Order: sequence, then C-alpha cells, then structure tokens
Amino acid sequence: MTDQAVATFQQTLRGRLVRPTDADYDAVRALYNGMIDKRPRLIARAVDAADVIVAVNFAREEGLLLAIRGGGHNGPGLGSCDDGVVIDLSMMKSVRVDPASRTVRVEPGCSSADVDHATHAFGLAVPFGIVGSTGVAGLTLGGGTGYLTRKFGLTVDNLLEADVVLADGRFVTASGKEHPDLFWALRGGGGNFGVVTRFDFRAHELPAVVWATLGVTGDSRPILRGLRDTLRDAPRELTVTFMDVPAMDPSAPAGASITACWIGDDEQAARAALAPLLALEGVTETALSALPYPEVLLEAPPADPEQPMPGFIGGNTLLRDLTDEAIERLVSFREANQMSVLFLRSLGGAYGDVPQQRTAFPARDATWFAMAGAFDIPGLVTDDSRGLIQAEWDATAALGEALYGNFTPSTDPGLVSRMYAPATMARLARLKREWDPQNIFSRCHNVQPALA
Repeated sequence: MTDQAVATFQQTLRGRLVRPTDADYDAVRALYNGMIDKRPRLIARAVDAADVIVAVNFAREEGLLLAIRGGGHNGPGLGSCDDGVVIDLSMMKSVRVDPASRTVRVEPGCSSADVDHATHAFGLAVPFGIVGSTGVAGLTLGGGTGYLTRKFGLTVDNLLEADVVLADGRFVTASGKEHPDLFWALRGGGGNFGVVTRFDFRAHELPAVVWATLGVTGDSRPILRGLRDTLRDAPRELTVTFMDVPAMDPSAPAGASITACWIGDDEQAARAALAPLLALEGVTETALSALPYPEVLLEAPPADPEQPMPGFIGGNTLLRDLTDEAIERLVSFREANQMSVLFLRSLGGAYGDVPQQRTAFPARDATWFAMAGAFDIPGLVTDDSRGLIQAEWDATAALGEALYGNFTPSTDPGLVSRMYAPATMARLARLKREWDPQNIFSRCHNVQPALA
C-alpha cells in the first residue's frame, strides 16, 4: 500500500480517513465493549453509501483485511481488525419514520435506542433487542430477538428491504422482489454478504408496555418448570426473561429474578397472564406498571479497560422445549460454578409463525433461548476445570437445535456450523460464492464460499 494510494483514498471520501498517527486514533478505534484491542491500519469514517463503495474497493484492490463496524457493540470485536481497514458506519445515523405506512428507514450507524426514540414519538416500535446501545446493523443481520419477538417476530422478520454494497463495489437493493436470494441470506446470515447502508423496517403500534419484575428465592427448578408451563399457553403479548447472576457488581443485584414484558398498557391483563407464576412458591411481585417502551430497555455501560471482564466459559442454545432435563442441566451448571450466569428468554408466538425456509435464521420451532457461562477467574478456574466446565456446557447445548450468533462472544470459526442446519449452511455457502467469492467480508461469523 503506497502513500499515493492512501492519499487517493482520502480524496475520494466525503468522510474522514483516520490513521494511527492521528491524535484521536485510539478514541476512534475503541469498540463499545472496551475489552478488544485492535489496531487497524486505516479507519474510513463513512458518511454515505458512496464512501462505503470507495472503502470496499480500496481494501479489495490493496488486498487488505476488511472489517465493518456499525454500533461497535459486539463482544468478539468482529467490527475491527489488526493491520487492515475498518469501515466505520457510526456517522450514518439517520432515522426517518413514515407513520402513514408504518415504515422506518434506518442508516447502519444507529443504535436501537436511536430508532426507538424516533418511533416512540409516533406510538410505534420496531422489534429490536433488549439493550438500547446495541447497533441496529449487527443485531438485524444476525436475527434480532427481544421483548417484542413473541408478538411481532424477529428483527429480520420486520425487514422490508436493504441497500447493500457488495464485495465488488456494486450497489444493489435486496428485498422479496429484488435479489430475493441475497435478501434471504441477509436475514440471519450475518455480515457475510455485503455492507448494508440502509434498512427499511415495518413498525408496529406500541404506545406502552406493562413491565413487571418478580423476585425468585429457593430452588429454581420448580420455578423454571412453572415458567415453561405458563408460557406454553400464554398470550403472545407476554415475554419473560429469567436471570440468575453472581455477586460481581453492586449495580447488578445477585441472585435469580424474572422480568416480564406485556405488549400494551393493560395492567390487569398482564397480571392475569402472570398469575400462574405468582402462585409459585418462591416467586414474589416486586414491581408491575405500564411504561413507555424505551424506558424498559437496558443500557449496558461500556466496559472499563482498566478492569476488563474475565473470560466466559459456556455459550447459548435455541431449545425446542425447555424440558426437565434441560432445566436440570442449566440449574446444575449455575449451582456448580459460583461465578456463573444463567439466562433464559421465552420465544414462540410470532417467532415460530415464519417458515424455516423463509430466512436464514435457524430453529424456528424453538420456544426458549438459553445462555449459561462461568467467568474464567484466576484462582476459581484452573486449566483442568476449564475444560470440564466447557464440556458440561456443551452437553447442555446439545439439547438445543442451534447456536444464536448474536450472543456468541467467540470468533472460533468452527462455531458457524453450529449456527445453521446443514441445508441452510449449504445454501449460505453457495450464496457466499455468488456474492463474495473472494471472502472479502470475513470479519464476521464467517461462512466460507462453497467450492465451485
């Protein structure tokens, strides 16, 4: 890469090209989670689709590793790279709501909170995740689960079309009518197929939600069985989350709890749906009230580089059913590892209405998402116990149907095959060969192009 090539690159950008010698390089390269230390050679801060085209062409022609950064929120640090080019989309933050058609046009630098702020003014919402600072682009391309999933489906189920810059620099629009195969792949196939510079979403009426928190004491096994049984027949308006966390931070109270989100402002209906849970021994109501939807979203603080979080031994899985065996394994994992976390969220409803073949997202018959992991803390975890903990989790994950990529804090390339069924994986690989045969977009949960 010559100085002249870099100078030409800069001249053709409307945005800014940041180099390691620039005073703000460290600030610009830092990812949201603060724990991943990548040092790209160049950071192109794009302000429009033309900038993205220029940057993709430059990286490809110079043979440089390319990473795409949206909100920068991802755990594995896939939105950056060492000694390559990062296309930073964080300057592209436009949101336009059309209340008449209930559609929302979103640029890829937006966070979920950016969109929720814009849509809430019109009494609307797009189904995103549970943390407001999560980037819309990465969340969407990976699937997108959250409090609204049972009622309105995944984020990708509400994607109407997308503008995409391809590996060869072409610009196309993907939808159900234009390039439908590419559109299929974008909905759950991650960042393997191009840089999305515009998302058009369907929005839904949502003036408020009822938010409830339930305290949990005692043995979690019967409570999880009651949670499972309640959700089997619960209205789609209800989504529940179970968490059991260790004492690591005064701002995150230790122990088990259930949170529930009811779509709409009918507190009486929400309380009726939760009645079977409140009847369980060890479950108590601590709060229940109608709130504006943006107020229930979590706001995860950026990590402190001076006090990095320890490693995570575990993973996640999409479960067809929360069986007694799955409950036993999950609770036993938490009990056996003092510094560990257990997290479950209900699925089903609109999530399962979408036929499996319509999008690349896996396990449409799953009714629960489960995640568990032990924190790799020196003194508590040894070299020998680390392998035993992972083996214990792997046996639990085997009860599920697929791994959900958006909750996968590892860059292990072998994990991709666990994210999709074989037929889906084969189709993604064929489409990768068609749309990105040189694997330019490899800084993601990477699908390798199929052999010709």
